[in-house]
Amino acid sequence: MIKLYDYDLSGNCYKVRLLLHFLKIQYDKVPVNFVDGEHKSESFLTINPFGELPVLQDGDLKLRDAQAILVYLALKYDTSNTWYPNDPDQRGLISQWLATGGGELMCVSGARLAKALRYPLDVRKLHDGAHRVYGILNTHLANREFLELDHPTIGDIACFPYTALANEAGLDISGYPHLLAWSLRMRRLPGFLPMPGISALN
Repeated sequence: MIKLYDYDLSGNCYKVRLLLHFLKIQYDKVPVNFVDGEHKSESFLTINPFGELPVLQDGDLKLRDAQAILVYLALKYDTSNTWYPNDPDQRGLISQWLATGGGELMCVSGARLAKALRYPLDVRKLHDGAHRVYGILNTHLANREFLELDHPTIGDIACFPYTALANEAGLDISGYPHLLAWSLRMRRLPGFLPMPGISALN
């Protein structure tokens, strides 16, 4: 049985839960108390020395980093070969968005932490970074339904949470109509899994 070290309010953990749900994979969730700093505890650092969530364990394999976990799950368990197709060009295009989801969009996570948990971060700088990425995404999505292919991929999953959670970071995405439409489209996918702050659509 797959084991996921998880925090319910984490957008990065949610990426993994979302793909697990789409793929209908059973797993055991191990809650980690992020607010109280359990992810930095001595016991957790033996699981992930970087002190970060999520961590996925599948048999003897232990993986950190949400994007790496998405790749692994798609390659091992996606029998449809659609979430990370076995085509070098398509994987290259998708991987760009995996990098964005784990890189530039994390400024949204930072702003969310500053707002919710009062982390001492430069919120204005984080907001500027978020709007830059949102603008790029909005332009990219002007004539397409998903980030690269004609169906959702793990690139979409990587970028989705910190778009849908923009409001919790004090960000308004109403000025990005293509980005907003894509975010709503993701929430309408069959088998969509909500999280606190991201509701399912009927």
